[in-house]
Amino acid sequence: MAGTPFGKVRAAAAGVRLWFSPARIRSQGETPDYRFSLANERTFLAWLRTALALVGGGFAVAQFLPDLHRSVRAAVAVVLLVGGALVAARAVNHWVRVELAMRRGEDLPSTRFPAFLAAGVILISAVMVTTVAVGWAG
Repeated sequence: MAGTPFGKVRAAAAGVRLWFSPARIRSQGETPDYRFSLANERTFLAWLRTALALVGGGFAVAQFLPDLHRSVRAAVAVVLLVGGALVAARAVNHWVRVELAMRRGEDLPSTRFPAFLAAGVILISAVMVTTVAVGWAG
């Protein structure tokens, strides 16, 4: 059942429930060295700062680029706002996965999310550079 779409949804829902159940996380395995837990917390906070920066960028684009065509401004703002929400959700998910791996003595989970985030930031940067260049030329 785990390989079926329904099984994957159930597994994802169980993972999300762990976000709000610190006691269930602490009950698994052994308490890791506090330095590793604190490093995991710092990484989580760095992801949240990134999420807040994306959200702030979305508001800035929406509010401070009135000369930009409305649909372009809205599209860039929405991409930044949604990106910030996704990064925040992914931060919690990654923190839980790493905490569980440390408690269970397993290898730390790997993820491609940083590569996707970097690609998204590069894309948004290219759009903004183009916007500025076109704005100065026009």
